[in-house]
Amino acid sequence: MKRFPKYFLLLTAALFMLLSGFSWGQSSSQDVSSINRVGTTAAQFLKIGAGARPIGMGGAYTALANDILSIYWNPAGLSRVIGNGEAAFNHAEWLAETNYDFAAFSMNVGSLGSFGFQIISFGTPEEPVRTVFNPEGTGQMWDANMISLGATYAKNLTDEFSIGFTAKYVQENIFDVSAKGAAVDFGVLYRTPFKDLTLGASISNFGTKMRLDGKNLFFNEDPLNDVGSVDGVPAKYRTDSFDMPLNLKFGLAWQVMRNEDFSLVAAADGVQPNDNSEYVNTGVELGVKNVIFLRGGYKALLLEDSEEGLTFGVGLKYNAAGGTQFKFDFGWADYGRLEDVKFVSFAIRY
Repeated sequence: MKRFPKYFLLLTAALFMLLSGFSWGQSSSQDVSSINRVGTTAAQFLKIGAGARPIGMGGAYTALANDILSIYWNPAGLSRVIGNGEAAFNHAEWLAETNYDFAAFSMNVGSLGSFGFQIISFGTPEEPVRTVFNPEGTGQMWDANMISLGATYAKNLTDEFSIGFTAKYVQENIFDVSAKGAAVDFGVLYRTPFKDLTLGASISNFGTKMRLDGKNLFFNEDPLNDVGSVDGVPAKYRTDSFDMPLNLKFGLAWQVMRNEDFSLVAAADGVQPNDNSEYVNTGVELGVKNVIFLRGGYKALLLEDSEEGLTFGVGLKYNAAGGTQFKFDFGWADYGRLEDVKFVSFAIRY
């Protein structure tokens, strides 16, 4: 039975190499003209990280995932949640006065594994509808709202090896048009024979294409340009389909030190997106008395022309009676010319 994780890891590595080659092949075709695929995928809100703890550590969370937030970063980590389960809520005032919210909960069902559910919401403030003929507004208001609903299953196949899957529904709404799609996430975690070293890998947003459709795409057209008797023929704008932001991530996490007073964790992720170049996320977390946590990191290392960079965060953990645990976290991320973003998270383990 001990050989099972090794064989499974080989199969998993082969799958990741195949998908990585496919993603690399897509981007390499663009390298001939020094153009990458930035801005060519739909549902960009799926790329915003969930949780103040991972954000404070620079998004290096693929191998560290061991709490409810793993449902976003690496679904295999959901099987590592201690107790009956966990629930969390995260809010961020995102760029350009937009709002990002994430909520999730999980439950452990013994030998059957762990189940979890998540919802991600992203929205813009309402603004007047302006046209060429009505620059001050038509009296209508428009906004954009995106949502993702996901269900996750994770299981510890052995004491060292875990696997997890997420199936999710994704929808984007912009005024009176919308796009819908479905995607899956897949993740693995492996506790290596080396002391306190964990490896992780995940594929996110492997799914259908998305295409905007709705009543605002319809209009009346005169195909003869006022010549003849044909007038007001119903017509429709044709929209293209776009891939979701596929992400392939490999990570490692190392428990550098752990005693009654202090703990220190270092983590790093290598990320291969289908709409940009490869980059690296790094982060560290210092724990004091397993109560107060200080975090720092750097996001998007080696990514050319990136506005992302330094991150930091703080956390507070409180163990209540009956095994209940409360966690409060704050995360900050620098976005260069786009200023900074702040994350606030609350979690309860029951």
